[in-house]
Amino acid sequence: MSYLRNELMEGRAALPRVGSVVELRTQHPPYTVMGPEGAPMEPVTMYLRDLALSDNSPSTSRSYANDLLRWFRFLWLLDVAWEKATEGEVAVMVGWLRSAPNPQRRRTRADSPEPGSVNPRTGKRYLKAGYAPSTINHALTVVSGFYDLQRDLGHGPLVNPVPFSEARRQALAHRNPREEMPVFRRSRLRQRVPSTQPRAIPDAMWDEFFNTLNHNRDRAAVLLYVTSGARASELLGLTPADINWSDMLIHVTSKGSRLREPIPASPQALTILAAYLDAMDMPAPHEPVFRTRRGPDKPLTYWAMRRVIQRANEQLKTNWSLHDLRHTAAERMANDPNLTLVEVRTILRHADLATTSRYLHAHVEHLFNALQAHYERPRTPLSIAPGYDPADFKAVFGG
Repeated sequence: MSYLRNELMEGRAALPRVGSVVELRTQHPPYTVMGPEGAPMEPVTMYLRDLALSDNSPSTSRSYANDLLRWFRFLWLLDVAWEKATEGEVAVMVGWLRSAPNPQRRRTRADSPEPGSVNPRTGKRYLKAGYAPSTINHALTVVSGFYDLQRDLGHGPLVNPVPFSEARRQALAHRNPREEMPVFRRSRLRQRVPSTQPRAIPDAMWDEFFNTLNHNRDRAAVLLYVTSGARASELLGLTPADINWSDMLIHVTSKGSRLREPIPASPQALTILAAYLDAMDMPAPHEPVFRTRRGPDKPLTYWAMRRVIQRANEQLKTNWSLHDLRHTAAERMANDPNLTLVEVRTILRHADLATTSRYLHAHVEHLFNALQAHYERPRTPLSIAPGYDPADFKAVFGG
């Protein structure tokens, strides 16, 4: 068994493809995990029900269910009952996530860029082949929450197998979102998440990116993303009833609050959107306006919209992502002297002002013209102020 643990921790052993996440016909919970025998796992169902009753979204329930399925696959392979799990099993999961390739990052084309390499045009790194540190930390959070609930209900081990940092809990317990993030020590097994600056599409590259789009649907969607700062899923749910043409506003259901909120849109984006809607059969008032172009008529999915960006990347040899459009909108707004940071935060609907302030920066590649002028500017000759004797300066400072 120790050999199997070591093989898993080094990413050389595969997890068994047993169990599954299934959607239920209930709201509490909307998803659950099926065990190897095909029956729902009651402890997991109980935890996911608690999440749903605590007003978490169905997408959160699905995400947590997948993380718990992966955790149980480790336990099934190691032949450890979930009530007997210890930090040792958690360490095996973390080691495997650090070492094993992520199947969602698998590339089938021979000419695909090397994972983790830097795109020479954009300066952005391609995703690495493995799991991101934030993904590992999220998995630890899910497993820890599962055992916290079981312990509160009198089930499972008395000690949570996932280590936690008391300093972190105290630091974040009453944190003001307007203040800087407090510094605290990471708990064991938690990964260091590198602090990276969001990458926006420079103005010099924006025109060529936009010119690759050959349909008004795609042009309207991209312009709405980059002028409103809407998130991918929020904009894809836009309906005719959500468009206020006269006030140049669109209404989206916010990811965090799940409230229907107005955000501004540019006149150019709404003009192209109107041309797109004129050329197609207008959907019902509460049906998404962005639809598939081929096959059965249905709403455009996130993966289909991401494919639009991928086709542009293939033409330009770039690696922009769909979320980079939101980064571009945020950076343009944050660096506009006519907008305050609080106003930008309101438009982007950031919960934390520190998140918005990350966009207050300038990339060297954006300053090309200014730097060239700086390099070509003649050096200002030094001179002695009137009234001083040059011979005295030479005697004191040399020359």
